Amino acid sequence: MRTVTEVAAWLEGFAPSRLAESWDNVGLLWGDPDAPVERVMTCLTVTAESADEAVREGVGLIVSHHPILFRETKRIRADLPATAPLWKLARAGVAVASPHTAFDSATDGVNAGLCRRLGLVDVEPLRPIAGASAYKVVVFTPESDRDAVLAGAFGAGAGRIGDYSECSFAIPGRGTFLGGESTDPTVGVKGRRETVEELRIEMVCPAARLASVLAAIRARHSYEEPAIDVYPLESPPSSLGAGRIGGLEGPRPLGEFARAASEALGGATLHVAGDLGMPVERVAVACGAGDDFLVDAARLGAQVLLTGEARFHRVLEARSIGVGLVVAGHYATERPGVEDLAERIARAFPDLHVWPSRDESDPLAIVAEPPRP
Repeated sequence: MRTVTEVAAWLEGFAPSRLAESWDNVGLLWGDPDAPVERVMTCLTVTAESADEAVREGVGLIVSHHPILFRETKRIRADLPATAPLWKLARAGVAVASPHTAFDSATDGVNAGLCRRLGLVDVEPLRPIAGASAYKVVVFTPESDRDAVLAGAFGAGAGRIGDYSECSFAIPGRGTFLGGESTDPTVGVKGRRETVEELRIEMVCPAARLASVLAAIRARHSYEEPAIDVYPLESPPSSLGAGRIGGLEGPRPLGEFARAASEALGGATLHVAGDLGMPVERVAVACGAGDDFLVDAARLGAQVLLTGEARFHRVLEARSIGVGLVVAGHYATERPGVEDLAERIARAFPDLHVWPSRDESDPLAIVAEPPRP
């Protein structure tokens, strides 16, 4: 039988927590990691309705886009509206994991899914994640030192490329050295040039681990003065990051794009700021409360930003800089991702019963204007 930990580990692989914003709270947030799981429910938010559904349906794990306990909570009581759902889940043994902004920014996450629905092409992040600075470390060792040196370097943090660890490359060659009067060479004698069969071993190393890696290599190398080269590496532009920007197959007026976006989002009611006749070719997307991406959208040449929520003064800012703004609603821009996630979990774990919450709904209702007398 599956456990909470297994599903949470898959979720971490799909939407790595390193993609989350620094202020966010993501991962397995509630429950017993070792508890068995047969039924998983995804939802946008843990509410009284979604919690009741989970308990009623015997769910072992809720994957909620929005995190529980997002802000500091001093009391978790059954009679407080904010924490009553958690009390129910605790009594029923239901765990909760949240990917939130890591899911927003994942390679095939919420924003990428919105781009697919909108028919965008050549999609890239609005705010690419800066590649971590790194070095290539090259050390020359006799064959007999190879395993010890690699073990030390790997243990100190070198040799990781993506999800692969203990990566290195070795080239055989011949090294020479001549020890001075104060030396005590491991091979040969001082005062005479020696030629030794050696390996050139290369591995990558994060900048933050460089000092530890060098110390580990020296501690395990048999030479009195091991030869070590350190080369800085340039990071290529990342394909990961927050928000997305892409192009339409052809230009279309802002008003026509907005109507098509409404259809793509299941008939969502949209607010639009800008000249409805303005041609749109490049579209920026930021799900949820994403109006902070307006400047990024303008900088990268987008004619419109589609997001879930926008503050009044951000709308005025969009008008002033000539960028259209399409506000589709928080629920409308993120609920499709929750539904997609349920399908992904079900494919990854065919033995589990997985579904998106059936009782969850947009908390905002559309009320028609009453007829005038």
